Amino acid sequence: MAERRQTRPKTAGHLRAVPGGNPRPPDDERERAEADPDDRTPLTAPMPLSEAYRRYAPYVAAIALRILGHDDELDDLVQDVFLDATRGIAGLREPNAIKGWLARIAVRSAVRRLRKRRLLRALLLDHEPEHCERLLAPGANPEERALLDRVYRTLSKLAAEDRVAWVLRHVQGETLEAAATLLGCSVSTYQRRLRRASEYLARELPDA
Repeated sequence: MAERRQTRPKTAGHLRAVPGGNPRPPDDERERAEADPDDRTPLTAPMPLSEAYRRYAPYVAAIALRILGHDDELDDLVQDVFLDATRGIAGLREPNAIKGWLARIAVRSAVRRLRKRRLLRALLLDHEPEHCERLLAPGANPEERALLDRVYRTLSKLAAEDRVAWVLRHVQGETLEAAATLLGCSVSTYQRRLRRASEYLARELPDA
């Protein structure tokens, strides 16, 4: 069965991380944008945790920000990711695998936090904050700001895995295969999650 075309709200074009429907930037460009811009040292493995943090903390933070939608939990999540990494980084012998491994930990950590948010909202103990200004592209106008806020408020009503599936594809710009790997599921399972999220957004934001 042919895959159904996924709905992409035009909001994505106003986010810093999304090239507005253009092809996904090459990995080396994304690396320069989201890792230490002054880093010219070669990758080695096993990599000391301090070196991994210096290189990849900005990248981990960028993924987390796009998923969570705001930065009030960002520092804690980054710290959690590298705390989890202490248990496995010494066993990684392929230096090019470290970045993707940290990204998977970041996605799992973000999913846990989204689940906790839903529970707190169900208990009337928390509410979804407004989106973070850092997600907006430079020069975004008030209409674009309002649309981004509507998108993230709508995403907050989704199951954590469905929300993350949509963000990885339409905000982070991952391929289907890469996004499925980050979520730790098969491509078919990922596509079902992405379809649910896309259809929900299309119903709730028909003018987006």
